[in-house]
Amino acid sequence: MSDESIDLYLQQGMHGVRETKPDERRLFLGSLRERVIIALTKGQVLRPKAYDEVITAIESHSDAALLLNGDIDYSRFSVYIKAANKHGVPFSIVSNRESDTPLGLILVSKDAVDKQSIYVEDDIFERSKG
Repeated sequence: MSDESIDLYLQQGMHGVRETKPDERRLFLGSLRERVIIALTKGQVLRPKAYDEVITAIESHSDAALLLNGDIDYSRFSVYIKAANKHGVPFSIVSNRESDTPLGLILVSKDAVDKQSIYVEDDIFERSKG
């Protein structure tokens, strides 16, 4: 083993394995932009009525996973969680105190889907852009 590989091994042992695109992963609740099928901002999740676009995406992507921002009250996700359970889509509540992402809900694929438009662009979305 070379000195360089020993150093890398020790660094990974002390600090964990290097993560690809850490800023992107913080924004997308631990996932990557290329895997996102649809995303809602925190403000959109708080809207009383569920987004049909998200429900439809859950129904048509049973191989996906639903990532929910742990900073938002669990009850706000109930409609989406029910849809996910009904269609066999696993969900995870992601809590990362080191990151302040504007996103509240993301449906992600296991592989890259590279969708051009991943956001539901309504008035709530436009206000969140600042």
